[in-house]
Amino acid sequence: MAEILGVGLSHYPPLCTPDEMMSGILRLTLKDPGISDALKSPENWPAAMREEWGDDQGTAAAGRHRAALVEQFRRVRRAIDDFNPDVVLIWGDDQYENFKEDIIPPFTVCAYDDMDLYPWRHAQSSSMMTGKPNAWGEGPDKMYRLKGRRDIGKHLTTGLLEQNFDVAYAYKPLHHESLAHAFTNAILYLDYDRMGWDYPTLAMPINCYGRKVISARGFLSNMNAELDLDPPGPSPARCMDMGAATARVLRDSPWRVAMVASSSWSHAFLCDRTFHMRPDTPADRALFKALNEADYGYWHSQSTEDFEAAGQQELLNWCPLLGAMQELKAPLKWSSFTETHIFNSNKVFAEYSVV
Repeated sequence: MAEILGVGLSHYPPLCTPDEMMSGILRLTLKDPGISDALKSPENWPAAMREEWGDDQGTAAAGRHRAALVEQFRRVRRAIDDFNPDVVLIWGDDQYENFKEDIIPPFTVCAYDDMDLYPWRHAQSSSMMTGKPNAWGEGPDKMYRLKGRRDIGKHLTTGLLEQNFDVAYAYKPLHHESLAHAFTNAILYLDYDRMGWDYPTLAMPINCYGRKVISARGFLSNMNAELDLDPPGPSPARCMDMGAATARVLRDSPWRVAMVASSSWSHAFLCDRTFHMRPDTPADRALFKALNEADYGYWHSQSTEDFEAAGQQELLNWCPLLGAMQELKAPLKWSSFTETHIFNSNKVFAEYSVV
C-alpha cells in the first residue's frame, strides 16, 4: 500500500518578479478602455485596496505579500522533505502552452522522462516572465535536471482508463519546451531558497481555462472584448472525481506520492463582476470555509458557471486534491489564506495528514 501526502499551493507568476513589478496585472487592467475611469480611480477603491496600493503602486505591499507567501512555501517544502516522496504529482493548468489549437484535452498525464528545465529560457507569455528580471537575479542558464517517472505516469494512466476515466497522456511536450508555468513555478517556489529539487515530478495539466483557453489564449482580455468562446473545461465535480480515481490507483501502488494542487484562487483578470480589478474574495472565503470543514459536498456542487463568475477557473487544480483527500479520508493538518486586493489573486496553502 502506498503512502500519500496532499498539499496545496500557489504558482502566482508575479512572485517571480521584483517587488516593484508585482502589481503588474493591475497596472495592465488600469489601461483597459472597457473599464470606467471612476472604477479605475483609487479614491473609489475599498480602503484595504488603497492601503495596499499606497503611493508606490504596491511596491511596499509586495514585500509583505512575498514574505507571507514564502513562509508558506517553506512550510509546504518541509512537509514534502519530511515525507520524502518517490514522486511528486502536480495538478496545474495549461494556459495556451501545450494546449493549443491542435488539441485541448480535459486532462493529460505527462509521463515524461528526465528533462532539462530552464525556467527563464523556456518562459512564455503566460508566465509573464518573458524578457523580465526575476527575483533571484538568475540568468537564462539557470537549469534543473528534472527527474521523470514515466513508469508511474503509465501506471496512473492505465489505472484511470481501467476505471473508465478517459485521460490523455504524453511522453514529450507538444509545444512548450519543458513544463508549463503552473508546474515550473511550483518547483521554483518550493525551491525558493535554492536547495535544489531532486524529486521525480509528474505533471498532470487540466484545461482550467476552458472557454478562454484559445479565445483569450489563457490570459487576460479587456472587459469589452468580443471573444469567440471555446467549449468549457471539465466541471469541478468531474475534476474531484478524477482526483478520487487517482487516489484509488495510487493508493494500491508501491510508491510514496505527494499530491500537489498548484494555483491561486480567484483571479481578478477573469472576474467580470469585479470589473477585473480585484479577486472575488467572498467566493474564495466560502470555498476556504468548506475546505476547512471538510465540506466536500459544497465543492462538488459548484458548477463551471460558478467558478467562471468568480474568476476561479484555476481552482479546478484544487478539485482533484480535495477529491483525493476525500477518497482517502485524509484529515486536514493546516491551511492558510493570504488575502489581497491588488496582487490579482488570493493565495491558499494547505497540508493534509499522510495516509
